[in-house]
Amino acid sequence: MSTVKVLFVCMGNICRSPTAEAVFRARVEEAGLGEHILIDSSGTHDYHIGAVPDARTQQAASKRGYDMSALRGRQVEVADFSRFDYVLAMDSANLGNLHQICPPAQRDRVGLFLQYANHHTQREVPDPYYGGADGFERVLDMVEDAAEGLLQHIQKKHF
Repeated sequence: MSTVKVLFVCMGNICRSPTAEAVFRARVEEAGLGEHILIDSSGTHDYHIGAVPDARTQQAASKRGYDMSALRGRQVEVADFSRFDYVLAMDSANLGNLHQICPPAQRDRVGLFLQYANHHTQREVPDPYYGGADGFERVLDMVEDAAEGLLQHIQKKHF
């Protein structure tokens, strides 16, 4: 069985993409595929390199059983496009940033994470950074939905 590699990307790598990393890792572990799916997250900007996820993000995730304490912010790099099979942006602005640095040969690996959602029709995960606590809950709802759909897609396509 081959290894499938997934990278989640938002702007600063302290709210949305680490949430996606933690949620998807939990789903992958529950499915018994932890040894076969490698998961990471990054940001398109260098604002929070080495930083832990936002405290509000961690608190909302913890209430649902997700541990983000070991995650640290990093910036996406060109090598990621050849390293990862899926490079999934949280919104169209970050998707555009990814397309600017993505080598043409790897463009097919880049997309929006919410394209895999089964129950949410919107295709962008809103940035909860400047909003209230309900924004972090909304992000978790959307991410949990898309994580299920992404796992189903990977299982059908790769295993």
